Amino acid sequence: MQYRSLFEPVRIAGIELPNRFAMCAMGPMGLGDAEGGFTQRGIDYYVERAKGGTGLIITGVTHAANNIEVHEYPSTPSATINPPHFIRTAREMTERIHAYGSSIFLQLSAGFGRVFAEMAPGELPVSASPIQNRWVDVDCRPLTVDEIRDIVRQCGQAAGIAKDAGFDGVQIHAVHEGYLLDQFAISFFNQRTDEYGGSLANRLRFAAEVCAEIKRVCGDDFPVTLRFSPKSFIKDWREGALPGEEFEEKGRDVAEGVEAARLLERYGYDALDVDVGCYDAWWWNHPPMYQEKGLYRAYAKMVKEAVGIPVICAGRMDDPDMAQAAVADGACDIIGLARPLLADPHYVNKLRAGDVAGIRPCLSCHEGCLGRMIRYKNISCAVNPACARERYAQLAPALEKKRIVVVGGGPAGMEVARVCKTRGHETVLFEARDCLGGNLVCGGAPDFKEDDRALVAWYVEQLERLGVDVRLNAPMTAEALEREACDHIVIATGALPKMFPLGDSEFVFGAEEVLMGRADPGEAVAVIGGGLVGCELALWLARQGRRVSIVEALDDILKLNGPLCPSNFEMLRLLLVQQGVDIVTGASATSFAAGELMVETSEGSVAIPATGVVECVGYVENDALYEACRYGKHPVHKIGDARTVANIMNAIWDAYELGSSL
Repeated sequence: MQYRSLFEPVRIAGIELPNRFAMCAMGPMGLGDAEGGFTQRGIDYYVERAKGGTGLIITGVTHAANNIEVHEYPSTPSATINPPHFIRTAREMTERIHAYGSSIFLQLSAGFGRVFAEMAPGELPVSASPIQNRWVDVDCRPLTVDEIRDIVRQCGQAAGIAKDAGFDGVQIHAVHEGYLLDQFAISFFNQRTDEYGGSLANRLRFAAEVCAEIKRVCGDDFPVTLRFSPKSFIKDWREGALPGEEFEEKGRDVAEGVEAARLLERYGYDALDVDVGCYDAWWWNHPPMYQEKGLYRAYAKMVKEAVGIPVICAGRMDDPDMAQAAVADGACDIIGLARPLLADPHYVNKLRAGDVAGIRPCLSCHEGCLGRMIRYKNISCAVNPACARERYAQLAPALEKKRIVVVGGGPAGMEVARVCKTRGHETVLFEARDCLGGNLVCGGAPDFKEDDRALVAWYVEQLERLGVDVRLNAPMTAEALEREACDHIVIATGALPKMFPLGDSEFVFGAEEVLMGRADPGEAVAVIGGGLVGCELALWLARQGRRVSIVEALDDILKLNGPLCPSNFEMLRLLLVQQGVDIVTGASATSFAAGELMVETSEGSVAIPATGVVECVGYVENDALYEACRYGKHPVHKIGDARTVANIMNAIWDAYELGSSL
């Protein structure tokens, strides 16, 4: 086995895991019911990752205490709301997971504190001290000592219920990311003068008491692990640092983080699940594609060298060579996979079989996971529409074999062809260009979009394995489609960029021309349009040493079709500033001539020097072929951007839904 060391057993306290892979905790939005139990969706979701070979499953956060910080239900499970119901639903899940040889830990939250954003009317968020909330302009109410002790008690109670429900251990949430326990542990947040404030040992007292209470209730051999961030990257309130930036750490620095790790081991924690960051620098705890792969490895190694208990390291660790090197280098004992297991729940089994090319890549886009959790209270995945819908979105073999013709080889066309062929249909895919991928090809040009390129490669591999009849350099017309002997036609012709005349057209380009290297906008580039395409293009050009300006008609960038998740759009915005990109909002470009782009603003006309202009002003549905053949003899469907211009997730989900029903 090429990756044999990743499949060696490893122990956490008295539990032996069959391999070195753990599914790290992700918010279980949509997986809990109104009484705090697991829904069938939640059970199937976790079981599928065990079925896929993951050695340890760590659930998303569950709330131990609900009387002090009142949480909305249905949202996430909770052991203490209705213990018999929780045990009944969780027991089915743990028994099924154990059948695959995996272990499962329940993640228990002591509270969110200043990062809680869903307070009931009239309620204040709680914290260690009267500090400001992360999201809204209110100050927190300091917890009383009696309330702290009540939360400790309920953590022990919840762990005992979890043990009865068949969980193999718990993970405490968390001395990381600036949650309630972390607010007590970090002096920037904790101004208390009682036994829970002051020295590091006092600030960690809350976390120590939680561990001690769980051990008292469940026994010393019941594993208690901790999510832990040895560094915060806080510059100031609601202000985080970027990679490579020099700044004064206001949160936990590495020296204190290493000392805290030693203390936490002494207090009885059996493993540390390491990351870095805080809600004020969210792009560290939830790294977008703009962060490097394996970004926690150095911090995990510092912790590993300070403690004798196992260390888990996640953070874009989906490269198996990187993962194996991290274990060999002593950076960690266990590889944490979070979003990669949403994209492909069978990652571990595929890796064990040596099928690296068969692993569906995560894009680090946060659209289906954290973004949808924030917006819609439901976890899923942009590239895996069956995620958290395993039972209901399972592909069924077609009862009658049909011939499906797909036009367009972008993400929607590739996905619908894959799904139809998987179900048993004869499938042919026509693509006008000489390669598959559609707009993913140019969109994947920047170095930080490597996983977009990996997704195209995965689709090409899948279509070849399945035997889909792929025909490149094959533009189709309505007349040609009318002659096809088929049962259904699927139009997935994507979208076309909008362009408008500015004058000196020789130096005005579309984004695709520049991204694909067919045009060079020169050293001073004006990008018209501050959506996601324009901002990512501007960042890519600025990193090449070019002087870049963004001209946006709205009052801010990333307002239209921007990322759902704050960690993505906040980091991208800051990176643009870091790279010196000049952002002009509330402005409309009117003309370009003699090296100057004229822009109208509320304060009058402005001339922006530019050697070239790149228009990124959106896309329009390319549905002319659909309109030309919609009244033909064959049933015809349009999906993805040809139906409604959106994003990769929309295209893939459209295709999966249609393909699963034909």
